[in-house]
Amino acid sequence: MLCMTTVPDRARVRLPGISSRAYEHPADRTALVALRKLTGFDALFRRLASLFSDRSLRLLFLASSVRASQEQFPQLYQLLLDGASVLDLPEVPELYICQDYTLLSPFGPTRNAASLGSDKPFIVVTTDLVDALDIEEMRFVIGHELGHVLSGHTVYRTMLLKLTQLAFRLAWFAIAYISLRAFILALEEWYRKSELSCDRAGVLATQDPAAARRTLMKLAGGSRMSELSHDEFVRQAEEYDAVADVRESIIKVLQVLGTTHPFGVVRYVELDRWISEGDYEAILEGDYPRRDDDADASVREEVKSAAQSYQDSWSRSADPLMGMVKSFTETAAGAGGKLFDGLFGRPPGNGGTGSSEPED
Repeated sequence: MLCMTTVPDRARVRLPGISSRAYEHPADRTALVALRKLTGFDALFRRLASLFSDRSLRLLFLASSVRASQEQFPQLYQLLLDGASVLDLPEVPELYICQDYTLLSPFGPTRNAASLGSDKPFIVVTTDLVDALDIEEMRFVIGHELGHVLSGHTVYRTMLLKLTQLAFRLAWFAIAYISLRAFILALEEWYRKSELSCDRAGVLATQDPAAARRTLMKLAGGSRMSELSHDEFVRQAEEYDAVADVRESIIKVLQVLGTTHPFGVVRYVELDRWISEGDYEAILEGDYPRRDDDADASVREEVKSAAQSYQDSWSRSADPLMGMVKSFTETAAGAGGKLFDGLFGRPPGNGGTGSSEPED
């Protein structure tokens, strides 16, 4: 199916010096900016990753998969070069096509892709994924993985893969397993946020939002686009968001535990919203943060951005659990304000009886 294309070859806007901050989801971006502000953290994490032999991981795929080049999977190799050029990556990572999906995850899915490695990142896509998608959809997938590389996600993703494999082997040893699972759950929560980030990177690489939407639908329900409806898929997302009661909200929370990817409808509407709100077009017009300014990124501003993003998400959501959280926080804020007013009086100009302004 790779030979099929729905969009003619065309010039894509190159994004010189683009910082990963341009497309990172606020929750993902805040965590990474804060981590990067800690002197030596990345070096320490890479040292931990090296204990699991980053070199042996690359050798595994070198031995068991097909490396894309001008002679092998040349179309995919060209997509890799194009995506790296659009996102202005300093170095083009290797790309491997792998038949054995269990090398990426013991439990699937068979249609999968990943960017791995610490010092020298590389990308792996499964054969089933390549067979299911057309050329523009694969451009989105490879751009998504290039986004992980540019964001510096690969060292954390590699650690998560190795820890998951280790936990699987130590399942019989309860104390060790539980200790590992606690760390893995935290990494998985970040991983799900990073997927939302890199869906945005993917659409920047392909610059074809329709191809990005098709890809996410196919990952959810197979490759028969004639059987799929964009409008109906959005209605699914709305129904999933607006479940009947808090019990179903709690079920939703429990269902994502142990997963590395958000559910298909969640990814679809998150990406669709980001595109429709104008950030995508602004970046293509050259309005984006540059890599050279990353060292000056303000942790405070990133936290504020994340808080605003969560507030907006709560306002949009029809989920009853989200409604309870929103109601609780608003009630607590209101009660706190009344307590403050009672103790100290309202500040001047607010019309309160506690004003210290003298009367005429």
